[in-house]
Amino acid sequence: MIRAATLVVGSGFVGTGIARRLASAGHAVTLVSRGRPAQPPERYGARWAALDATDPEACGRLVSRLRPRRVVLVHGPSDVTWCEEHAAAADAAHAAVAANFSSLGGRSRVVLISTDNVFDGRSPGHDEHTPVSPANAYGRAKRHAEEILLARAADAVALRVSLVYGHEPADAGKWLNYFAACAHRLRSGARVEAPDDQWTTPVHVDDVAEVTAALLTSPEPLPPVLHLGGPDRVTRAAWATVIAAALDVPPGLVVPVPKALSRYASRPKNACLSSGLLPVLPATRDIAVRGVGEGARDLAAAFASP
Repeated sequence: MIRAATLVVGSGFVGTGIARRLASAGHAVTLVSRGRPAQPPERYGARWAALDATDPEACGRLVSRLRPRRVVLVHGPSDVTWCEEHAAAADAAHAAVAANFSSLGGRSRVVLISTDNVFDGRSPGHDEHTPVSPANAYGRAKRHAEEILLARAADAVALRVSLVYGHEPADAGKWLNYFAACAHRLRSGARVEAPDDQWTTPVHVDDVAEVTAALLTSPEPLPPVLHLGGPDRVTRAAWATVIAAALDVPPGLVVPVPKALSRYASRPKNACLSSGLLPVLPATRDIAVRGVGEGARDLAAAFASP
């Protein structure tokens, strides 16, 4: 039996998590990015190919060769601060990739991993019917990519996700998720300054991967926009305290600060997502998304001291 090809565009923290989940479920996964990932995809049963996803000719050649039936777009740039300082470049990159893969037509289902930053954070929560109003350049770039993909692709969905977290090794160089950054600092005895006036609904990377896999393989038509957030609405400071408890380190290492004085100043005050659709879709209604306490307990052992 020939397995239909699945293409994951973007080899960062979330893209790697999705590729790993799809490969473990038996998908013939090809992960593409400009540079080879730090973790070789071959270790978890996927393949890697070099690709500048902003290059339409290169994308066309790759698609012609692989003929993927399923595509996940998890492309960058995703550093909110970088995007704020390079707004035009960020917008151009996100728009180009969406355009390059929107031409697949009815041959492929395409899932774009989008963001809670498409909202300005003035409301305490946002579901699929909340009008968008991007909080920053990153949010504007992602919204532009959504618009391009949903207008041009026949079978596409924008899956907006809240703050994604999971394990990253201590020697990763730059931790790409808040949980890992907190956990490694707390384990080393360092203080963690965390906003006590910015709320989010954190979602475990494995849960994002499970939902994405279910959407890719669902035989039924999907809504054009879906939201995925965790069940807990917490401040970063409260979440850091939960992480400290799971790691059994002094809670006093967590120092609450105002968002305006933190590195998260450009993020929306309320980066919270809820969904009225995922819990009732046949493909996803039985998926239980874990809360921050369960997530911290699941991950604690991975952050144990050497």
